[in-house]
Amino acid sequence: QVQLQESGPGLVKPSQTLSLTCTVSGGSITTNSHYWGWIRQPPGKGLEWIGNIAYMGSTYYSPSLKSRASISRDTSKNQINLQLSSVTPEDTAVYYCAHTDTSYQIGYDYWGQGTQVTVSS
Repeated sequence: QVQLQESGPGLVKPSQTLSLTCTVSGGSITTNSHYWGWIRQPPGKGLEWIGNIAYMGSTYYSPSLKSRASISRDTSKNQINLQLSSVTPEDTAVYYCAHTDTSYQIGYDYWGQGTQVTVSS
């Protein structure tokens, strides 16, 4: 069974870049037809899709975050990375990584436990 674990700093200052890592176990991130996504949930709000990265490395982003988000992978470590630049307090959220079998923002069947990120000076 696939397991995902997010990691990264819990506190980021405004205007800086948020960097998170998702370590995947129980399966390879390069397995055919596997997609890996980043989703966040701001306090008191619903889930917001950030983007996906495909098994072959293609990336797909939310239009509202595309200018600031970058998703990459380290196949040697079986990790998915998220960078979000120029953060503001509105980027404060619990950040999740998750698995799906589509490039679209649906069908996530395996989730990490989430990691809280607070943007504050």
